[in-house]
Amino acid sequence: MWKGFFLGLYFTVQFISAVQDTCSSFSYGRSLNSGKQDCGCSVLKRNNSFKKGGKITDGKSREGKINLKSADHERTNSMVFLKGGKFFMGTDKPFLPMDGEGPAREVGVNSFYMDVYEVSNAEFELFVNSTGHVTEAEKFGDSFVLEGKISEEVKKDIHQAVAAAPWWLPVKGAHWRNPEGPDSHIRERMDHPAIHISWNDAVQFCKWVGKRLPTEAEWEYACRAGLQNKKYSWGNKLKKDGQYMANTWQGTFPTRDLGQDGYAGTAPVTAYPANSYGLHNMLGNVWEWTQDWWTIRHSVHYQENPKGPHSGRDKVKKGGSYMCHKSYCYRYRCAARSQNSADTTASNLGFRCVSDELPRGVKLVK
Repeated sequence: MWKGFFLGLYFTVQFISAVQDTCSSFSYGRSLNSGKQDCGCSVLKRNNSFKKGGKITDGKSREGKINLKSADHERTNSMVFLKGGKFFMGTDKPFLPMDGEGPAREVGVNSFYMDVYEVSNAEFELFVNSTGHVTEAEKFGDSFVLEGKISEEVKKDIHQAVAAAPWWLPVKGAHWRNPEGPDSHIRERMDHPAIHISWNDAVQFCKWVGKRLPTEAEWEYACRAGLQNKKYSWGNKLKKDGQYMANTWQGTFPTRDLGQDGYAGTAPVTAYPANSYGLHNMLGNVWEWTQDWWTIRHSVHYQENPKGPHSGRDKVKKGGSYMCHKSYCYRYRCAARSQNSADTTASNLGFRCVSDELPRGVKLVK
């Protein structure tokens, strides 16, 4: 009798716990007054999405070949040449030590080429129209979107959220063409970064253009742009000469982004001044995927062209996004880092590519 009672009690507790892990009333009871809090995007994994399987199962695009007049936009696939060298990667003063920001360690990288800009919607559309690629957000049938960006009409059909970050909602039909769901579109955002892009999607795009994703070391080398022991690409202060240098969050997260930097949400890939290496938006705007598997343990010994662990569960992303603010997600720093699974997609996840040689037809910016 007692054995049956305790077994029943055990399974009841397990069921309630599972519901709490996936359901939310979308209220924000979590304290957001510390920079060591975060926007929750690192917990966005496909096993936290509530529908593993969308309408697209045959690898064919639901909308077919759609010309959004990407050809009418100036190409943003140009690259800069970065001469290799040594630098100190990471920091001995980690703000988020649990992310593996430290220690500072000397690293060498070979010369490489890097995209001046994050991959835009216009560039990504050329890829999709040429290859028929269907993104993982389209295949799964949903993707994660910040609640404040979703229309009330779309919210009516959403009854679950991520418990650890209830401002992230799984929106059916959200993907790169429809960033906030079926009633949104990128027609007026062709020069903004492509979002809802998984690591796997990014790898396929880079292969198509004859490029690859950067290693974390290459990305950080490019972000620092020759500066050592500095937080940002331009120094230690968020503003330079009173001017915003990156697209981050101003206001009360997650309910109101004041857009004092010029944008509430993503910004054009050409926005904000380039760093001294000629690279735009290395910090803020959207997170950028890297090649590396995630680890928080790093060798203190000198390494040449490190590529991270041979395997893992998550991939490293760098740069922070428009959702970051110093008071809760202070990750728009060169040493900062986060992670997601390779099939995760969200409305602040994008990428840029690098190459060992300049691909044919790509403009080199001096």
